Amino acid sequence: MRVHCAVYARGLRRYSTYRAATIAGVFTNSVFGAINAMVLLALFEARPEINGYDATDAVTQVFVAQALLAPLAIMGPALDLSERIRTGAVGVDLLRPVPLLGWNLAQDMGRVTFDFAFRSAPTFAVGALLFTLALPVDPLRWLATTVSFVLAVVVGFALRYLYSVVGFWLMDTRGVWAVMGPAGPVLAGMLLPLTLFPAAVADVLRWLPWASMVQIPAEVFLGKESLPGGSVLGGLSLQLGWAVALLSLAAWLTGRATRRVVVQGG
Repeated sequence: MRVHCAVYARGLRRYSTYRAATIAGVFTNSVFGAINAMVLLALFEARPEINGYDATDAVTQVFVAQALLAPLAIMGPALDLSERIRTGAVGVDLLRPVPLLGWNLAQDMGRVTFDFAFRSAPTFAVGALLFTLALPVDPLRWLATTVSFVLAVVVGFALRYLYSVVGFWLMDTRGVWAVMGPAGPVLAGMLLPLTLFPAAVADVLRWLPWASMVQIPAEVFLGKESLPGGSVLGGLSLQLGWAVALLSLAAWLTGRATRRVVVQGG
């Protein structure tokens, strides 16, 4: 545990050094959020209600998504593990007395902590200043939202880890990211709330792991009945299920990979 805490602190310190990039990220997220929100406002002016969402709900989800963009790293960057597998430096990682999965999770949580504090919070605050957002009034809903955000981050990490660990077989994961980089935000409900899709399509997409990163947390935040099981507890249960399943798959694949790993050059 002491080692994992040290790795977490290292990740937090590492990403806190990129202050100019953080400021630029807040500006970019805020601008894209405002553009997306105005497009949706125009849509809802023509049709005030779509599948249980009104204009305020849609704009709120836009800024929840923009706030989660950096912590989830849904469009990248990939974990350092991808490049270390490609170059063979992962051989050094495997000599550490800490599991590869745990090391990367601890380091990424350090990055996530920094991003939540210095990118997510300011981006959402800008959204609240520019638009009317549907904020929870129940303290229990805020607690459920916090839990949902944590589970979203774990699911996001697990997916990126899986994209990286296949490098043990593919050697280069850029092709995986070329597909999942654009597809992930669409499947997650980041670019457009899934509730705006046809109902049958939206219902299927909600059960996929990508929805547990944005759509489910947004609906928990909004307290929507469209959540799996029709309740906040149902949404959180789905997220927890995907987090456990994906981390278990990641651990299994890591075990398979490290039993057969051949470092390039030797």
